[in-house]
Amino acid sequence: MRVVLAEDNVLLSSGLELLLGSRGFEVVAIATDAPGFRTAVETHRPDVTIVDVRLPPTFRDEGIRAAVAARRAHPGLPVLVLSQYVEQEYAGRLLADARGGIGYLLKDRVSRVAEFTDALRRVADGGTAMDPEVIAQLLAGDPVDALTAREREVLALMAEGHDNAAIGRRLVITDNAVHKHIGHVFMKLGLSVGDSGHRRVRAVLAYLRRHGGTAPEPAHARSPTER
Repeated sequence: MRVVLAEDNVLLSSGLELLLGSRGFEVVAIATDAPGFRTAVETHRPDVTIVDVRLPPTFRDEGIRAAVAARRAHPGLPVLVLSQYVEQEYAGRLLADARGGIGYLLKDRVSRVAEFTDALRRVADGGTAMDPEVIAQLLAGDPVDALTAREREVLALMAEGHDNAAIGRRLVITDNAVHKHIGHVFMKLGLSVGDSGHRRVRAVLAYLRRHGGTAPEPAHARSPTER
């Protein structure tokens, strides 16, 4: 799987290149700024990209803007954004395009190698991988407040990219209970119940982006993300 990496920190980019190489990925280009990232995407047409939110010269939002522009030029281009902190505005910009193949992880997730590479593969496959800390800050707004505590847990796990079976295992409830909770979530959020999978997750994420805010961390968010 071919990867384009946009990261100006040489130590981190070198470490990521070695880590990914040992896990079956090929880093075909490392860009240190937004123009370099755009050129690398045009040249290599990668299977997935990893982008730091903050790149030279101002170290503000060059990375996320480059990622959004790249997805505009190449619809569906898989992008996994890495950030030092939860930056809700930037997460919202990325989620504005709800076609899948998107992820937003905090950089400390990289040290959890299996979790990080699983998230990268999920994004490359057109799925979603959101850091639990990001989800915790997106879970707010009046309609979400109407959810029960269990429904909020189910919604957060859906947004992280888990399927029904994984949600059931995580919360120790039956498949029927998961299906029932998901039905209630969609009903209360005014979203139609469609097919399971990433289309449903993207619909939820798009809704949460429009109603983003801050909220207490869900109980499950302290555990590592699983597929």
